Amino acid sequence: MDAIDSVFDPLREFAKDSVRLVKRCHKPDSKEFTKVAFRTAIGFVVMGFVGFFVKLIFIPINNIIVGSG
Repeated sequence: MDAIDSVFDPLREFAKDSVRLVKRCHKPDSKEFTKVAFRTAIGFVVMGFVGFFVKLIFIPINNIIVGSG
């Protein structure tokens, strides 16, 4: 019986913690959602520009190192 309890006790704790988390969560209002969406869009744009400029810098350097053709 002790082996069964050692298996099911962590599952019960996980279930309790999951229920507690879901009860504490709330649906964002329109202001909060707009703020999160705007910041996420800014992050996408910034990461896109960083990737673009890194690619822009390293393509000529790679061509110099490898040689053109």
